[in-house]
Amino acid sequence: MHSGSCLCGSITYTLDGEPGTLTFCHCTRCQKANGTAFLAAAEIDRATFHLDDPSNYLKAFESSPNVFRHFCGNCGSPLFSRRPGPPEILRLRVGTLDTTLTKPLDAQIYYANKAPWYHPDDTSPRFFQGFDSEQI
Repeated sequence: MHSGSCLCGSITYTLDGEPGTLTFCHCTRCQKANGTAFLAAAEIDRATFHLDDPSNYLKAFESSPNVFRHFCGNCGSPLFSRRPGPPEILRLRVGTLDTTLTKPLDAQIYYANKAPWYHPDDTSPRFFQGFDSEQI
């Protein structure tokens, strides 16, 4: 079982079982929707996803025909996307998980569209101390 939430904690969820395919998507729509170099999402069965939204903050935006991106209307955190029709598969934004996901990456798609400033093998300094993630 996994659990997660939006940044402000107004929307929480649980997931029975393990997520399916884990993908990084480098398309320009995912870059814009997430404000970063790529989307990190895992496929989940809608029947195993239990959402708690007591303040009714969950919003949806149809970013392209039949692609609905769901997010918290209070803090803006992207949570999942869906397309209508069976099977009911959601694409969970794994950065919203509060539990540890140990699943390895399955694929990177639209890699030719990756952000030109993103270089996964760069040699820039890496800092692992000095920042409290609660203060960022």
